[in-house]
Amino acid sequence: MTDLFQEPADATPLDPSERDELKQSWITHRRDLNEAEQANIVSGAVWARRRRDTRIASLLTEDFARELHRRMFNDVWAWAGTYRMTPRNIGIEAYRIPLELPSLFDDVRYWVEHETYAPDEIALRLHHRLVSIHPFPNGNGRHARLMADLLIERLGRASFSWGGGGLAEVGTLRRAYIDALQAGDRHDIAPLLAFARS
Repeated sequence: MTDLFQEPADATPLDPSERDELKQSWITHRRDLNEAEQANIVSGAVWARRRRDTRIASLLTEDFARELHRRMFNDVWAWAGTYRMTPRNIGIEAYRIPLELPSLFDDVRYWVEHETYAPDEIALRLHHRLVSIHPFPNGNGRHARLMADLLIERLGRASFSWGGGGLAEVGTLRRAYIDALQAGDRHDIAPLLAFARS
């Protein structure tokens, strides 16, 4: 793909006003955008893992989720860390985002405190619901995967392998991931549990 804003068919397209908020003028091809975003994501992950506050409760907040997204994408996009204002091909209505995220984080804190599910399942249910809410203009899957990794690490387990490859490009690995998410939409979390540790 050389068109800068050409997304895979199963990805979230950006609104034209969101495209205008690309910060780096040197980014002219899709591979440039992917490289810039990946470098920024690594920086965001390092920031998250170096935080002094390692309590699970500090991870499961709107402020943390927004700041993590900002740090993952702020070198590339001006809208990093802000909730989307436009409709998407998946996700809830934009006005519901500030209501649904706190509810999700309350649920996850309850699941952890009461050991409602096994640790992997808790982290992957967090991931699935974050993707379902789709709070940001873009980067929701990558953000949700890092949130799940951070939670599972705080629960004393290894981070997920997510199929062991890159999920940004069209291919069988991305298709397996999307299929697992769609199974979760049908209340079957087992494929996502299997994929995340494959």
